[in-house]
Amino acid sequence: MAITGLILLAAIAILVWGYRRAQPYGSVGILAWLQSVVLMGPWLLFFGLFALGIYINLAGVLLLLLGSTGLYIYLGRRLRDLGQDLLSTQRPAPISAADAAPEPPETIDRLAPLDQPTAAPATGIDAMAIPPDDLAQIEGIFGLDTYFRTETIPYDQGAIFRGNLRGDPAETRAQLADTLTERLGDRYRLFLVENLEQRPTVVVLPATADPAKTTPAQWALAGVLAIATIFTSLEAGAILQGFDLLQDFSRWVAARPFLIALLVILIAHEAGHWVAARRYDVRLSPPFLIPAWQIGAFGSLTRFESLLPNRSVLFDIAVAGPAAGGIISLAMLMGGLLLSHPGSAFQIPSGFFQGSVLIGALARVTLGDVLQAPLVDIHPLTIMGWLGLVITALNLMPAGQLDGGRMVQAIYGRKTLGRTTLFTLIVLGLVSLANPLALYWAGVILLLQRDPERPCLNDISEPNDARAALGLLALFLALTVLLPLTPSLAGRLGIGG
Repeated sequence: MAITGLILLAAIAILVWGYRRAQPYGSVGILAWLQSVVLMGPWLLFFGLFALGIYINLAGVLLLLLGSTGLYIYLGRRLRDLGQDLLSTQRPAPISAADAAPEPPETIDRLAPLDQPTAAPATGIDAMAIPPDDLAQIEGIFGLDTYFRTETIPYDQGAIFRGNLRGDPAETRAQLADTLTERLGDRYRLFLVENLEQRPTVVVLPATADPAKTTPAQWALAGVLAIATIFTSLEAGAILQGFDLLQDFSRWVAARPFLIALLVILIAHEAGHWVAARRYDVRLSPPFLIPAWQIGAFGSLTRFESLLPNRSVLFDIAVAGPAAGGIISLAMLMGGLLLSHPGSAFQIPSGFFQGSVLIGALARVTLGDVLQAPLVDIHPLTIMGWLGLVITALNLMPAGQLDGGRMVQAIYGRKTLGRTTLFTLIVLGLVSLANPLALYWAGVILLLQRDPERPCLNDISEPNDARAALGLLALFLALTVLLPLTPSLAGRLGIGG
């Protein structure tokens, strides 16, 4: 109950803060803020009523999501139309004193996360890493009808080109990149990003700054982690059956079904990422599995070994893994619930179903009044699907380079992801007071996954409204998996003896 209240208060505070930030931008800012309200509205309503002990059934949740999606799409169209009107009335801005001033260091730092060591911003042309002949060719690609360049600033291995965007971000970036390739071949990469002033900015880096491929040592590490995950999965299966694998390894065969089920879920998750990445010709590193003693695995970490063309591609690859793993897990859970009967292999306290809003509701619909008994007989697939959903939900947390973090970055941008990452770590810290698993997962995020993904080549264009709605649904379902039922609501639903 306390955690739910904190989430609600944080969400309301974010909306109020967002409104104050949106006011100076006029109609465009208010429309963008209203989109945030529409996206968060179903969450606030569902969990607000949930905190009061009022449960909205599945039909009500679907109605909320459909209404929110429709309104979000409408506002998105209005926002794009207004943006096009403003763009059509703009003219190339003259070079002013402000434009001629050196780029503030904090603005340049905004562009730093490109997986390369970042030197201090240089102030003289002599410090330019790009050869003068190449620099002249690069500066020649800009024009009044594409990107009106006002200043060139040395930056790391490349350069920042300040100016004014004159057309559609995707089309302009593609046109500039094609011209750059015609002049200098495949030696440079052109990024269109947003600086701290929320102005489109072009950054050009050499191809040598591309993501590094997986080294033999990293492949070996991936193999070691895979072997460790196999063992922890067997141990988790053994614990569920009442014995310790370390003390009685001869019984490992009894834990093998749990291992197979978990591997199927993990492989489906990675296959989803791989299929989506292959569609966009993006290379991925091998999955680095994260073994967990209590539940077998926490999922895996996967790096991009290619530059991503835009934020829509980032979203599609990020959401594909949880979608595949989540569907398999949900199928296992529902199959296990439907196959459960008196005398099934597992017998657990009915109070366990109070540990998840989604799973408790599905169990109540499937098993009915059986959940009012102190003990419930369930099929083993129920446990396997349940844990698979928990693993999927953990990877959908909106933090760092987790799948959920990449989705938030794709839809809302890097700045918003920084805030959600901090909020996620705070919530995990509070939850760890009752569940040590939360502290372990917070440590994994803090040490390995806290930074946002590197910028896309076109980091300006946002994903369409359908992707935003899908991301909202995925994050919503993840919360319903991880949040427990309140005792009063569980009693009203008839869950627990």
